[in-house]
Amino acid sequence: MTAIDLDPQGHLTVSFGITEQRIGGIDEAMLKEKKICQQLIPVRENLHLITAGPKLKEIEHLADNKSPRGVLLKNALHESLNDQDFIFIDCPPSSGLLVANALIAADEILIPMASDFLALQGLSHLMGTIKKFEKALKRKYKIFLVMSRYSPNRRISSQVLNVLLTHFPEQILATVIRETALLAECPSFGKTILEYSPKSRSARDFRSLAHDFLDDKVMYGNK
Repeated sequence: MTAIDLDPQGHLTVSFGITEQRIGGIDEAMLKEKKICQQLIPVRENLHLITAGPKLKEIEHLADNKSPRGVLLKNALHESLNDQDFIFIDCPPSSGLLVANALIAADEILIPMASDFLALQGLSHLMGTIKKFEKALKRKYKIFLVMSRYSPNRRISSQVLNVLLTHFPEQILATVIRETALLAECPSFGKTILEYSPKSRSARDFRSLAHDFLDDKVMYGNK
């Protein structure tokens, strides 16, 4: 499995304990300076990481018209990595050329949703973008949502979940990721929650979520 950090902020890379900012990654592959297979960094057993790289932010403002800018990632991926069971692409929070590259390259979309009102606003904007790409590319994405930062004692959490169940039936993975301080702490140690606190409730949530993803297990009706 490979994880690609497509966010110039490099949060995914830091979360795996890699803090060297000058390491070339997906930026060099998209700019055709390196083959994507040369950018693989083994970070865990059966898991490779491709960092964002310092030039990634420059791609957003690329003015070279020799080739379509939206297919840079897709072209890089087609060169190799065919032996990977999964390739996860971590996108920046705002739409733009990098997100366009991810949408053109991806087969499925996994959307993490915080349990608050503003997250609904952001989701509305993202879904509008996805629909435009579906129309332009003449394809339908397989889309799943993940409820994260869920607080059972907060009314807004259940309200947001009910709104999503109404508008995205059978597209929300069955396990919610409950809010805990541990999830905020583990990236600062360069560890996943499964490494930082393997017996915690949060670790159990993520193990359950992984099984949901593999089995297409979703919520039905109101929770």
